[in-house]
Amino acid sequence: MSTPTPTDRIVVGYTATKAGRDAVAFASRLAAASGAGLHLVLVLPAQKPGIVPPDAGYERLVREQAAGWLRDGAAEVPDGIAHRAHVRYGESVAAGLVDAADELGASLIVVGAADGGNRGRHRLGTTTTELVHSSDVPVALVPRGARRVPAETGVTRLTAAVGEREGTELLVDQTIRLAAATGVPVRLLSLVALDLPAGLDTGAIRTVGDTHAQDVLAEVRAALPADADVAAVVATGDGIEDAASHLEWEAGEIVLVGSSRLAQPRRLFLGSTAARMLRVVTVPMIVVPRTRSEREGASA
Repeated sequence: MSTPTPTDRIVVGYTATKAGRDAVAFASRLAAASGAGLHLVLVLPAQKPGIVPPDAGYERLVREQAAGWLRDGAAEVPDGIAHRAHVRYGESVAAGLVDAADELGASLIVVGAADGGNRGRHRLGTTTTELVHSSDVPVALVPRGARRVPAETGVTRLTAAVGEREGTELLVDQTIRLAAATGVPVRLLSLVALDLPAGLDTGAIRTVGDTHAQDVLAEVRAALPADADVAAVVATGDGIEDAASHLEWEAGEIVLVGSSRLAQPRRLFLGSTAARMLRVVTVPMIVVPRTRSEREGASA
């Protein structure tokens, strides 16, 4: 029996907005490349104890409206991609999406950027901020305007931003599994040079970064088919933002980053490195928990 890929089921946090359409568009491209199934989930507020129940007719109207929005979202999914739509209730949208991922056995949650961001840029809102600080499964953050990327672009490359901190092994493992599922090239981006203390000469920084990149490269190559396309680069610049802004990003690229070491076990916590990269990266970013979730560990 083959090991399930990390994208067998993808939960898409859907809203009847441009951000919702962006999330569906990216998730559809990833599903087409990996063979995953999509679950579009629209979360409605759960009734809180002590509050007078709403009128039954009004509640039915809200649910019917939500179902209609979901039908519109499902219509954006290209033919040939398995998908279902769900209305869920939760204390918050993020909590509802995490619960849905748990119930459906999904291994990825996809959400669009908050309103107000520029096209091609990331912007965290209430839902995305809560997700990247609480989810027990990877979360894909989709930049504004992703719906305008042609479906035929697909997924063209994975870039994993790796360092030497705790959690790097799981980030590399997630990258290997996703690369095996999609069959696309892998670029390993070594951040070691940017993690070193100030004052070191540039030659020493380059040597340490190159050595780390080659070590990780060897590990990834050993886990992938012999003909897999894998390369490594070292991030250099006056910090994370400067280094990331000088890299080339393809329209069909996905960047993967690890959760902060401050995260609780089996939970995400968006660290400063990922947050800084989000300011300049123009492609979807998948944030990977630093420890494996219980259901992911059971399927590995």
